[in-house]
Amino acid sequence: MHQNNKINILCFSDDDFSNSLNELKEHLSFNLSFVKRENINEQCHKYDTLLIHETILNDKKLLNLLNNISSTKILISKSKNFNKFNYDEKLDIPIRINELNKKVVELKVKKKFLSNSSIKIKDYILDKNEKILKKNTSSIILTEKEIQLLELLFKENNFLKKKIILEAVWKYAPDADTHTVETHIYRLRKKIIDKFKDNNFIINTKEGYKI
Repeated sequence: MHQNNKINILCFSDDDFSNSLNELKEHLSFNLSFVKRENINEQCHKYDTLLIHETILNDKKLLNLLNNISSTKILISKSKNFNKFNYDEKLDIPIRINELNKKVVELKVKKKFLSNSSIKIKDYILDKNEKILKKNTSSIILTEKEIQLLELLFKENNFLKKKIILEAVWKYAPDADTHTVETHIYRLRKKIIDKFKDNNFIINTKEGYKI
């Protein structure tokens, strides 16, 4: 794969489409590679984004393989409805290069945003965008301070004293003291215990607080 700042995309298509796209490579805003059918299983996991032409999805084995891959998938298709394939974005044929370039950039930004907005903590997902802490199908709504608290505790492997938490989250606010920290963590722990029955999510000892 190319070593630069461009996105690396792997294309799955028939020979005609691959040849046409290959001729336009210099106009693309990303690095494009092609793969032979027999090497698909080996190569597809190495790329964050896949460009997939509808013709190859007639192969059921290949369709199942691609449906189970977590990479971002852009489908190139004439069909208005393509329910059998789990894609992230769809572009119509005939394809416009500027539209393809734009879509790739949009997906990159979207993926970066989503990765930054979700954090896995133990068996939970902290979704900063939705302001929730969730586990399986259950979730609780969080305040902005609670999100900051969880992020801080998650990033620190050691126990954190109340004073450290106060300085990091409240930024020396004149109306905040260590009692403020105690109150917020108590309320947050109660939310978690009430919803998830988890008494050990936030650990509290003489040394401080820890996740």
